[in-house]
Amino acid sequence: GRGGPAAGPPAAPPGSDTYKGWLFKWTNYLKGYQRRWFVLSNGLLSYYRTQAEMAHTCRGTINLSTAHIDTEDSCNIVLSNGGRTYHLKANSEVERQRWVTALELAKAKAIRMRNNQSDDSGDEEPASQSDKSELHGPLKTLSSKLEDLSTCNELIAKHGAALQRSLSELENLRLPADSGEKIKAVNERATLFRITSNAMINACRDFLDLAESHSRKWQRLLQHEREQRIRLEETIEQLAKQHNSLERACRGAPGLASGTASISSTAKGSVQSAKGEASDEDEETEYFDAMEDAPAFITVTADPKHHRRSGSNLSGASEGHPEDWNLEDSVFESSNQSSYNESTGKDLLPRKRRRSRIPDKPNYSLNLWSIMKNCIGKELSKIPMPVNFNEPLSMLQRLTEDLEYHELLDKAVKCESSTEQMCFVAAFSVSSYSTTVHRTAKPFNPLLGETFELDRLEELGFRSLCEQVSHHPPAAAHHVYSRRGWTLWQDITISSKFRGKYLSIMPLGAIHLEFHSSGNHYVWRKVTSTVHNIIVGKLWIDQSGEIEIVNHKSNDKCQLKFTPYSYFSRDVPRKVTGVVSDADGKAHYVMSGTWDEKMECSKIVHSSHGSTSTEGKQKTVYQTLSPKVLWRKYPLPENAENMYFFSELALTLNEPEERVAPTDSRLRPDQRLMESGRWDEANVEKQRLEEKQRAVRRRREAEAVEALEEGKDYEGYVPLWFERKVDTVTGELICVYKGGYWEAKDKQDWSVCPDIF
Repeated sequence: GRGGPAAGPPAAPPGSDTYKGWLFKWTNYLKGYQRRWFVLSNGLLSYYRTQAEMAHTCRGTINLSTAHIDTEDSCNIVLSNGGRTYHLKANSEVERQRWVTALELAKAKAIRMRNNQSDDSGDEEPASQSDKSELHGPLKTLSSKLEDLSTCNELIAKHGAALQRSLSELENLRLPADSGEKIKAVNERATLFRITSNAMINACRDFLDLAESHSRKWQRLLQHEREQRIRLEETIEQLAKQHNSLERACRGAPGLASGTASISSTAKGSVQSAKGEASDEDEETEYFDAMEDAPAFITVTADPKHHRRSGSNLSGASEGHPEDWNLEDSVFESSNQSSYNESTGKDLLPRKRRRSRIPDKPNYSLNLWSIMKNCIGKELSKIPMPVNFNEPLSMLQRLTEDLEYHELLDKAVKCESSTEQMCFVAAFSVSSYSTTVHRTAKPFNPLLGETFELDRLEELGFRSLCEQVSHHPPAAAHHVYSRRGWTLWQDITISSKFRGKYLSIMPLGAIHLEFHSSGNHYVWRKVTSTVHNIIVGKLWIDQSGEIEIVNHKSNDKCQLKFTPYSYFSRDVPRKVTGVVSDADGKAHYVMSGTWDEKMECSKIVHSSHGSTSTEGKQKTVYQTLSPKVLWRKYPLPENAENMYFFSELALTLNEPEERVAPTDSRLRPDQRLMESGRWDEANVEKQRLEEKQRAVRRRREAEAVEALEEGKDYEGYVPLWFERKVDTVTGELICVYKGGYWEAKDKQDWSVCPDIF
């Protein structure tokens, strides 16, 4: 971690009032030296992660007037002030020397200002060191300039006296009469120059005395402004608290759970950044800078009535026809989505009446940290967890919840353009995260061989089957067939790590979607989910990363960026942005929205390269037509906060059904007991099932050792309804549906199913 990019030239030469530049700062043994932007001004050395942070977030400040400056080697600088020490590294020895010179000069000025500063406290409240620096800033500057002038005066007097002595010696020499007169005239001019310099210094001193006489008035005015600022901060903080209370109240109100908003990150950032001196950065906390995470494009909405196509010589410019954006003839007429309880097809049977509620979640208290403190760094699937931290659904059922907005794929089938179809596929990939915004509980880890079916062929046109095909690492295979013209399959391995402060869940594996009529084959992968405040505070979940959706038939692509939550960002929380482009790289649509509420699509009519940002990245400007809503989240059911924040689909997933396989998740006893509120019995049953699974695994391991001793091949566990094949698209070994499940269900022949419950 000791390497890095070039530090670059400083922003100002040493000796000036402000000195800026890049240095490497030692953070900890894990991260080593990290590149930081340092600013030296008014005797204070401050640093930031990026130049953009100078507007809102200072990571640390050290006062040079009482600091000790030391150099360890050719490139290192050590600054210490009381209990605070900065270990810095320059990019070169020359750069190090520039910084040392600037620091020494700034320290000398800071000491001189501190010694010359008068104490004007009087009967007013004594100000802190930072307040004095703010109140007496102009006087410090004047004093510094006066000291510089005094130094110049001494040099002028010294050199002037030497000049006069030299002239006097010349005067005493035997020179022609005219030469003596000239020397005498030069001597008189030197005397006048010295007198004028003394007069200038005296005038500057009088000006400083006048400024000092008005310092009390300036101090009162600045103190008044400071008090006004503090009152404003307190008001903003109070508003933030009221906003939080209103948010909780809205979440508790029926039908409003999905419409609540988070506390304004701008207000919270203002309150924090305005209070006192900024402290050193917390190296264990992840911060995301708005400038660094800004999208690589800018969207400008155009008026289709006044839009005119115009030529452009800019490289990469592309144009489209606004008349193509016709709602009457387009599949994009989808803003009025059908709700989950409405029929979406005339050719399907009426929907079966299913349950709309489950027993309320019991109010059992349990200390999470007492269980998790011994599990840091371990795989989550290997931690014995009580059901208190679970929700009464298995991971297979959570995986099936991705189909909640399956009608997006039904609409995508009707698209004639592959780029239009890509928009619906992108909206579908985002919609799968909408159920996670309040779902911080952990689903049950499926047992090896456990299955879950969701047969909605007659009602919704699709049927889904999941099977747990591996236990360590936990992996599930999923296959969905829709008679409306699409098939989806995935083989997902869940990798999760507990890091003390947060829990990272990383789904590994590709999701495949194929449309029957067009043959378009889409592939994408999921982003990382992070559960925060594991130790202290309210649990909340965030999604971050990028999704690249590729149509392997037409080579169309969609790049989606899930912006991680930033305390200081002004962006909308849970923001998702993306661009749909064809095989030639020409952008056709801009995707925007949030993963917990809605996704919109805007048709691009013109694109051009904009100006270069401060980070050196050139942004593309897209001129688009008005956005159309492709997907909007369904409202949560009434009383959802007492039912694990389940959606209407999730409430039906564990509903008992007849004719399902004996390995189906609905028949899992510990999960059923938990749903019924009998948590103590569920914990006992959970331990029994896990021990039964361990015994099966030990027997399988013994069989493998025995086969090895006999020189025989041991195949290991073989999935029931899936088989392992090499994916021709990704080249990965995945489990794909081999058939037979629905035929076995029709015959009610489950003889191949193991006894896992």
